[in-house]
Amino acid sequence: MPLGESERWEKTYSKFCGLETDFSDDVPSLLSFNIDNGRFDFVVAPLINPSYRPSLVDERDSDSHVLPFAGSDLVVSPLKWRLRVIGKISSWIDLDSEDETLRMNSETALKQEIAWAKHLSLRACLLPTPKGTSCANYARCVNQILQGKLEMEVIFLLSFTRTSLHQSLIFLLRSHSAMKLWLRIPLRKSNSEYPIDSWEIWNSLRLLCDHDSKLSVALDVGSTLPLPSKNSRGRWLGESVKAAIISTDCFVPIDGLPYLQKSHQDLIGSFFHGHAYLGAKGLTRSDSFITFIIISGIPLDDLQTDFGAQKHPHKPYLDYLSNLFEKMEPLSEQERIDFRHRDCLCTPLQPLRDNLEAHSYEMIERDSVKYTQYQRAIAKALVDMVSDEKASELTIVLMVVGAGRGPLVRASLQAAEETGRKLKVYAVEKNPNAVVTLHDLVKTRGWEGTVTVISRDMRFWNAPEKADILVSELLGSFGDNELSPECLDGAQRLLKPNGISIPFSYTSFLQPITSSKLYSDVKSRNNLSYFATAYSVKLHSVARLAPCEPVFTFTHPDLSRKPNNQCYKKLLFNVPSNTGSALVHGFAGYFEAILYDNVHISNEPTTETPNMNGWFPIFFPLMKPLEVHPKSTIEAHFWRCSDSTKVWYEWSVSLPTFSPIHNTNGSSYWIGL
Repeated sequence: MPLGESERWEKTYSKFCGLETDFSDDVPSLLSFNIDNGRFDFVVAPLINPSYRPSLVDERDSDSHVLPFAGSDLVVSPLKWRLRVIGKISSWIDLDSEDETLRMNSETALKQEIAWAKHLSLRACLLPTPKGTSCANYARCVNQILQGKLEMEVIFLLSFTRTSLHQSLIFLLRSHSAMKLWLRIPLRKSNSEYPIDSWEIWNSLRLLCDHDSKLSVALDVGSTLPLPSKNSRGRWLGESVKAAIISTDCFVPIDGLPYLQKSHQDLIGSFFHGHAYLGAKGLTRSDSFITFIIISGIPLDDLQTDFGAQKHPHKPYLDYLSNLFEKMEPLSEQERIDFRHRDCLCTPLQPLRDNLEAHSYEMIERDSVKYTQYQRAIAKALVDMVSDEKASELTIVLMVVGAGRGPLVRASLQAAEETGRKLKVYAVEKNPNAVVTLHDLVKTRGWEGTVTVISRDMRFWNAPEKADILVSELLGSFGDNELSPECLDGAQRLLKPNGISIPFSYTSFLQPITSSKLYSDVKSRNNLSYFATAYSVKLHSVARLAPCEPVFTFTHPDLSRKPNNQCYKKLLFNVPSNTGSALVHGFAGYFEAILYDNVHISNEPTTETPNMNGWFPIFFPLMKPLEVHPKSTIEAHFWRCSDSTKVWYEWSVSLPTFSPIHNTNGSSYWIGL
């Protein structure tokens, strides 16, 4: 039974649960027993007999000797090799050993096994955990593989150079391969003298390999309790974890069945959560989002053993994980809509410079919670401005500046109807295409005499009368990043001296995060200018390393008469003592806004408005990731700059080390006035 299969899910659904197996030279039987009978999705199998050592091969027989591989490539179809087998590189390999024979054997064996795996077109290979604290030579060998430098070396190293496999192997090596490497890293690693943070092992190797996106983590979940702290475990959520290896030792037998303790359940649940999306035609899967689950080890003795000839001894573990997955809350409708946007870099909108298209309006207007909050704020403002006794006498002048296709006009009219107040509405919009829709709404909704459409930029429109209430939705992911301050500064002359602006104020927030996925995506663009660009991102595979800190606050109407909206803020973030070391790949940006009185909207994690989805966070990347340690302080600097044509941000770090100032003079990213 594929993991997660139940009446709720279509039969095409699978969460990709595999089993780590011993070496077998009978691959068809291995797959038949574990996949057809055991219902696992794949096996993690050694590619070569574990007794093999290159130095034991008689060089005189090298022309005819065939390495002890698990059968030829013909024993199963190419599709089965790719989808059903993850190659397991020999665990005896020690690439940093001080024993030169072992080190040379390890280098030769690694290259031979990787060459065979590429020949089979496997999608991934599981690399063994580095043996010591140093992994420089391990990283060098892996980096050669990642960079595709194997070809000529392998031709001379392979001891079956005149077999029938030779030509096809060389052809495969010369062609591009998308095979990934998963480095096996224990969740907790220690030796007899002092504890070692296993994250440090991973970090050392991936830094030496220059954050290659083809290198990921297979996190080996140990049975030792207690597990690392929640903050320490949380670091891995921002790393490229492609597999979670669960040993049978993690389970305890209860009534003859295996169970995970609560701490292990929570950990596995964090890898399950949100990695699957059930669409209209079944599961939509992407290797970018899947965390593979791998069961490893010998079944517990206390489990029920009456399996019969056709039963698999590891089947109870698969059934348990299936049930654990089924108990999770399914994705909401909005989460399903947002699924495809997870960790995808998008340049924020520029609504002042550009006229939005229909699909952009459609996405903005889909956020019903936001407009409900606006309606509440407008209703409160109407009640405060007009008493019940004068509700039938006074007419409030309300201007929606940046009216778009009219959602705030509707919210305003509904608030007036709800409170029994009278409104006169001006819908001011600079986009001539949206104005067409506004005029149609006036006709079809019966708004004549109540709503007047103005096809002008709010900053330059001379209104026939002043407004009691000025309503806008000019906020961006970072609050002010879509030029709400500049627009409302230009429009506040339309407001009466005692008038109300909705929103009243907004504050931006920043937070250091780990996100290997986002960093790799920016790096893959092969241009440093992309590291000086801010992106709108539906954050998912991230680790938040410290609480958010406020950055810039703007209030409307602004009576200070500042000549501009340039700002600077120095920010201090303290890494908790129980987090462990981590890499900062950049900063996540959010905002919180007071619409009116106690009505708020926010996408900041601790105050987030439930079910509001109109704004993804913003991401400010760092050119060079910043390594931080427990109890350390991150000192960051953010500037909001402007000139006569544009507004832009600049950012840098000065603790624990210095970074360049990003986006100087708005060279890569700016918002046009």
